[in-house]
Parts: sequence; structure tokens; C-alpha cells
Amino acid sequence: MANNLISPGVDLPELDQSFLPPGPIRVGAAIIGPTTKGPVEIPTIVTSYQNFKSIFGGAVNSGSDNYTYLTNIAAYNYFQNGGTSLLVARVVSGSYTPASSSAVLDSNTSSSFVLETISEGIIMNSAGAEGTNNVLVNGTKDNIRWEITNSNTGSGTFALQIRRGDDRSNDKTVLEAFANLTLDPNSDNFISKVIGDQKLNYNSSNNQIEISGSYPNASRYVRVKQVDTTTYNYFDNNGTAKSIFTGSIPLNASGTFGGAEGTLKAGANFYENINSSNTQGLVGGNYDNMISLLSNKDDYQFNILLTPGLYRENYSSQVSTAVSNTQNRGDSIYIVDLSAYSSTLTSTISQASGINSSYAATYWPWVKISDPEIGKRVWVPASTVVAGVYAFNDRAGNIWSAPAGVQRGGLSNVLAPKQKLSQANRDELYSNNINPIAQFPRTGIVVFGQKTLQKAPSALDRVGVRRLLIELKSYIGQIADTLVFEQNTIATRNKFLNEVNPYLETIQQKGGLYAYKIIMDDTNNTPDIIDRNQLVGQIYIQPSRTAEFITLDFIVQRTGAEFP
Repeated sequence: MANNLISPGVDLPELDQSFLPPGPIRVGAAIIGPTTKGPVEIPTIVTSYQNFKSIFGGAVNSGSDNYTYLTNIAAYNYFQNGGTSLLVARVVSGSYTPASSSAVLDSNTSSSFVLETISEGIIMNSAGAEGTNNVLVNGTKDNIRWEITNSNTGSGTFALQIRRGDDRSNDKTVLEAFANLTLDPNSDNFISKVIGDQKLNYNSSNNQIEISGSYPNASRYVRVKQVDTTTYNYFDNNGTAKSIFTGSIPLNASGTFGGAEGTLKAGANFYENINSSNTQGLVGGNYDNMISLLSNKDDYQFNILLTPGLYRENYSSQVSTAVSNTQNRGDSIYIVDLSAYSSTLTSTISQASGINSSYAATYWPWVKISDPEIGKRVWVPASTVVAGVYAFNDRAGNIWSAPAGVQRGGLSNVLAPKQKLSQANRDELYSNNINPIAQFPRTGIVVFGQKTLQKAPSALDRVGVRRLLIELKSYIGQIADTLVFEQNTIATRNKFLNEVNPYLETIQQKGGLYAYKIIMDDTNNTPDIIDRNQLVGQIYIQPSRTAEFITLDFIVQRTGAEFP
């Protein structure tokens, strides 16, 4: 349409419709399992393995030996292969509580405030005697201590450092530092405001995380449990510290934490010794709360779920619930372990027959790795390493690419599979929707399958297609959310089409779709539909398929024959 012409002529405007809308909000994986330390039954996001270890710890001591939880091993493999974020839900057996510690007033008469560790369990207790250079007898790399410095009665401020429990006065390991803190609730630097005083607890009766306290936690290690002495309006009208408050500033000192409860159950079974009654010191029921909580897709977003240490053969109740919850969420895929270390191929196939869902995928057999924390060679279930394959696949290819094969399914950190599978073994596993972990002379150990556990043959019996649908539903759902309560008009429909069409075109150009079509017009938004306050659209897609079965015919001809 000519907009700039007054006398006759030709107008050549440019209408750029090539702008691409932002992609979907990316989310990472979620893992449920025991850890050495950390908040109990409070899902927490970590963004690197170092971040994971600082909050949830490393190896655990049980009896006279050290072990590593499968939670750690899965997290390590996930981040090592390009994973960006991990939602960690720690589970325990028995009652666990945090450790606490009181700071003393400058007047040395009573408590100034009390700190409490966010991590729970006796591993957080650092209280005890001090040796040379203020070394704590009970200080470890996993617990903490605190130190107050720069206590100033003139300004009513002080500084607080959170230090690692095993440091020394001449070689401090400061984990966090907070400067210019006050005990004045009217100040922006009030200690509870700066550090945080919220306490989170899981309530099983309503399947919710309940929050007490007024200020969100800025510290990764401690919260302010209570402030025993406050200094409301520390200064008089002349800006001078009031005499009644000058003795109310914390003393320059250091302190330790104690009083925490909760420890690993004696006789815990690790690695290949996990059995029906003991999985790393836990039982199946210890996982129930977090499996239930992570069914809430509004509060917890992830695209992969892991429960290493649970397998269907002995923990069918928990695995079945996790599969059902994942399917109901519709925005993630559950990497399932089917059987114990000692189980055979036949018994593993039998376990696979009990699951029918495109939102779950499984891999076999168990594999031997070098434990990332203690260096010992150990046997672990496939889910602990397959999460890393998914992470690498998403980084090297696309979320709808097959996380399998030589290009994207390599397991360079795996030393050996429990069973070297023959072609017949792989055929039997794959025909029963179990993805083999295979070893080949020239290519090494790779994931050699990408089936979901859906029994009916369709596009959704492949992991790549299921994850493509999860991706599309996530993005298009985010757009649709913005249209709720908008007028059901052509303009609203066009707004939707103008955002979704370019996105699907991008997916098609990247090889995720053969074709697509969106219908959102008067044909499916009739007056009757509009009168019912509905906006209806149909999105037709033809997912791309991977080449899993390649046939190459070698045709031998006689000399002199012409090639067709």
C-alpha cells in the first residue's frame, strides 16, 4: 500500500517480517537423592558441580571407608557434559536439624543474635576445642564457623564473615562476607535484611514448601534465627550514638556451630551393593515426599528427572509414581533405572514391560566408572551417566536430536559396561524399548538407542520426538499464557500466529520438523466457541525422524557391465 506518494509513482516500502521471537525459557534437570549435607527436602538450584559441592558436599564416610552418593555422580556427569542448571532435592532417613550459634554483645552480658545453618545434619557441628592458629578440632571442609570484625560502637555497625570449618587464623577460607551490618530494624543494613531469616520446611499434609521469617536468604550457608538485642534508632537527633545502645554491638570474636542432629544410617549400601532394603542408607519411602513435591510444574521447572539409587525391580512404587507424575506434568522426561546390578537381561526386560509411557526412557546395563570424588572404580546405574549424554546432546545438537550414537551418545567417562552386548542382545533390548549401552572396538562405549517406554509404535516412541514436543509445548504455552483474558478477535489470533509461525519455521530450518501448519481462524473459532470464552487453535506438525536403520546394498556386477 502506497503511503508516501502524493503524485503518481511507485512506492517500494520494506516490511521486515524476519524478526525471530525469543526462544523458550530454558530449564535444566532435576535430581532426587541423598547428599552429604545441604537443606533437607528443599529443592535447590545449582549451576555448576563446584556450586553443587559447596551446598551439598562431596564424598561421605561410612564405617571405615569413603563413598560417593549416586546423586553426586549424576550431577558431576551432567555438568561435565554441558549441563547448565540442576534442581537438587535432598532426601534423608530419620530426623535432621540445623546447627546454630550465638554472637555475644560487646558488653559481654548476653546474646546479640543467633545464626543457624541452612544445611542440616551433624556434619554441620563444628563446636569444640581450638588448637594452634585457632584450628577447630571438629572443623571440616563441610562445616562452617563465623567471625565478627570491625565492631564499631560509634557507627553501630560490624562485619560478619562465614568461614570454612577447617581453616586457620593465618590462612582463612572466607566463604561469605557481610559488611556494615546493624542491629537496627529500621536500617537497610539490619542483619536479618542483609543475610536473611527465612526458614523453609516441607509440609507433607499439603505437599507445599512453607516459609517462615520476613527476609529472603541471601546467604548460601546461614540464616538469622533470631535477633536477641535490637538497637532501634541507634542515633539521637544530633547523630550521636545513644548511650543505651553502645554496649549492644556484637563483640569482635569468632564462633562455631553445634546442636545439629541427623546422620547416615549405619551399614549403608553403596554402588552395586544397593538392594531392596538399603539404597545408600535409605529406603524407598524416604523419596516419597520429594517425588510428590516435584509433581508441581508451576513451582519447579525442569526437562529431565533423575532418581539414581531407585530402580523399578525393588522400588516399583516410587518409580511408578515418578513416571505418572512426569506424564501428568507433560514437560519433562524421566530417565528410569529398571533393575539391580545383579539382574539379568531377561529380568530387566520383564521390568520394562511394566511401564508404558513416552515420558520415560531407560538404559542398560550398569557401567563401571572412576568415582569423581574418591577415584575408586565403581559400578553405577545407567541414569548417572545418561544425564550427561542428554546435556551434551543439547549443547552439541538440538533438544530434538537423538541423544545416542557415535556423534552425541559417547560415554568417554565409562570404563566398561557390566555386560558386553552382542547384536542379538541389542536387538532383544531395543525391541523391548530398552536403550542398549554398547561397546564397539573403534568407537568405544556409546548409548545405542533412543526409544521411550511407550509400547505403541508412533513418532512418540522416540526420545528425540518426545523432547521436541516438550520443547514446542513449553514455548507455545508461554505465548498462550499472555493471551488469557485478551479479546477473542482477529488481532489476538494474529498476535499468536505472528509469534509461533517464525519459531516453528526456525525449528524446521534446524531439522526438527518436516512440515507444520497452524489453524487459528474463523473455522475453529466459531461464534459458539467465542461465546463460550474459548480461543481454539490446531497445530499440525510432522516431526523429523532419525536414521536408526541404515541399509546399503552392495551390488556386484560382471566386468564391462554398465552402472544403472
